[in-house]
Amino acid sequence: MAYDEDLANRVQALMPHGKRAPVIEEKRMFGGIAVMLNGNMAVVIRGKGGLMVRVDPAESDQLQAEPGAHATEMRGRPMRGWLTIDPVACAKDADLRRWVSRGVTYTTGLSSK
Repeated sequence: MAYDEDLANRVQALMPHGKRAPVIEEKRMFGGIAVMLNGNMAVVIRGKGGLMVRVDPAESDQLQAEPGAHATEMRGRPMRGWLTIDPVACAKDADLRRWVSRGVTYTTGLSSK
């Protein structure tokens, strides 16, 4: 299944720009596109629809209470610090902006790779 190119374009438009912005790369992963900031994954546009967003692991449980957000699992194992966001929960611009901002904010605080 191909990823949602419209969603990918909307996410790209929300990435930080300017002199002090992190280095942004996009890589094909998980059947979609991973957006990397300074070598760290921040947001993934999933091939199955919606997003995977990197968040502070200490906030994961609290954020899962938001509509359309749930723990990300890979091969049956939870991925701490990652949430899967259903397509409907990122359809509105304000919701998408909020989720992408969380991924960008947490990831820009990490050491560059």
